[in-house]
Amino acid sequence: MNLENPLASSSQLETSASQLDGLTKSLEDSVRYETFRLVQTAGTLLSVPQEIIASAIVLVQRYLVGPEGGSLLEFDARDVAAAALYLSAKPSAFTLSARSVCIVFGVLKEENITHLTAIPKNWRFSNGDYELAKARMFKIESEVLRTIGFQTQVALPYCVSINYLQTLEVFQRTPTTGSRLAKRVFALLNSALLSPQLLYLTHQPTAIAAAAIYLAARQTGVKLPEVEWWEVFDVDREQLGFLVVAMLSLEGFAGNEKASWDDTKVPLTVKELHCEMERQRTDG
Repeated sequence: MNLENPLASSSQLETSASQLDGLTKSLEDSVRYETFRLVQTAGTLLSVPQEIIASAIVLVQRYLVGPEGGSLLEFDARDVAAAALYLSAKPSAFTLSARSVCIVFGVLKEENITHLTAIPKNWRFSNGDYELAKARMFKIESEVLRTIGFQTQVALPYCVSINYLQTLEVFQRTPTTGSRLAKRVFALLNSALLSPQLLYLTHQPTAIAAAAIYLAARQTGVKLPEVEWWEVFDVDREQLGFLVVAMLSLEGFAGNEKASWDDTKVPLTVKELHCEMERQRTDG
């Protein structure tokens, strides 16, 4: 099993196609963050495993990163999210139908993603809207594949983190301690997917897993060996420190995003983005 991902280069992290098209970095971060959250919500509503959701978010990140990547001003972010989730489920045992994906994203277009817990049973597409939504999703799926060079395999840190916890003998203490720590580790791994620093594009799963374990242990009070155990997993202190700080900073970023967009929706279509860009220019 391959435990490594293709990582973004420094030039890819410096700018993006969206910024070259006129989007500010702060607005791009907001749209990306909301798009990642949209994938998470849609995947949860579709009852697919977290690994598929995580893979879909990483595919969105790969598609949007760098000057040669996709632009948020070319295709609607919500359609990119739908295509990525549909694509990520294909090689798994939880293959999603095009209709189910289109329905969920159709519902989420009209509902508040924060409060939606189930798909309304009486929700239906208007005449012809499903065929249009499906055609858009298939078109963008092809565009995503082309842009990321068909690199759809995503190595994730979930299984890695469990193996590391077993090596550190966390589960041999008490079942409660091991379970509590593992639960917190997984929560940190999930939240790291939403980071504006694109941690899953800049670090390998081994480093992300080690950082999540280190931080989770600090937060839950679970004692780990006092030696520099992360070096056993080929993670150096500099990597560990950067990732821990990045994971800690996400709460503040999420709070700022909520405050910034509290009275309005984050623009997830090209049309909405152009309107928001014009509003920001007008407001100075």
